[in-house]
Amino acid sequence: MTVKTMHTQDVKELLEKVAGFDQQGGNDRYKKIIHRLVGDVYRLIEDFDVTPDEFWHAVNYVNRLGQNGEAPLLAPGLGFDHYLDIRMDAEDAERGLTGGTPRTIEGPLYVAGAPISDGYARMDDGSEDAETMIVTGVVRDQNGQPLKEAVVDIWHANTKGGYSYFDTSQSEYNLRRRIRTDENGRYVARSIVPSGYGCPPEGATQAVLNQLGRHGNRPAHIHYFVSKPGYRHLTTQINLAGDKYVYDDFAFATREELVIDAERVEDPSRAEAYGLNGPFTEVVFNVDLVSTDDATLQDRHTRARALEGEAG
Repeated sequence: MTVKTMHTQDVKELLEKVAGFDQQGGNDRYKKIIHRLVGDVYRLIEDFDVTPDEFWHAVNYVNRLGQNGEAPLLAPGLGFDHYLDIRMDAEDAERGLTGGTPRTIEGPLYVAGAPISDGYARMDDGSEDAETMIVTGVVRDQNGQPLKEAVVDIWHANTKGGYSYFDTSQSEYNLRRRIRTDENGRYVARSIVPSGYGCPPEGATQAVLNQLGRHGNRPAHIHYFVSKPGYRHLTTQINLAGDKYVYDDFAFATREELVIDAERVEDPSRAEAYGLNGPFTEVVFNVDLVSTDDATLQDRHTRARALEGEAG
């Protein structure tokens, strides 16, 4: 059809009333955003001649998305998380905060308050028959000097792609630990080699991806928060090289500098150095933080996270 209504006075007045422009109360920024958002949706309906059936199908989809709790999963799948990273990278460049380890998306599965230890932590509870993995590295400043007592907050999936807390079959804080670096800036975590995961095949996120002809898979990866007073907080994750989805991640989190080799080690002397008595996989990931006096950049950004209010 060729019906066009966006230019009419009726629609203009409707948008202003929807956004509360004719009311004294409320938040001006919120009103402007709603005016823009709703206006863009009206325009989309007009430009694509969206039918009432299609519109109510979309409304019901949003309802389903919320009921399933999948909005934080759909967001990275539609590139929103990566787009925010692009903006934050540009803002850092404008401030002169360049260099350091690249950021990439946090994802929706962080749980605050993981146990904290000095230098070393075992992350797994020993319940899975899985390849032992040692994750280690040094946290440094932008001049390459090691940073003592930086906090390295690590979390990852198990061999089935599940995360503790969200996967209730796992023990509390399984595969989640915080480690304070030692006097040489080093951290060591003993864990198990994780698996990647896919969106629930019958879920709301995958339903959208199917319509786009896209898969919903992520490669095997390990999440990091790294922080120290006086330095920009780093949110990042590493992908394990060789996974089939390393460069085809539905969440767009891959950055070349964050693809890390996972080396299978069979040398008994190297195993003994970590207190092991057999072959293991070693992942070495060094982190470079960027100094800043801006206190607002030294903490992770605020968002709803599991148990955030209980973090120690």
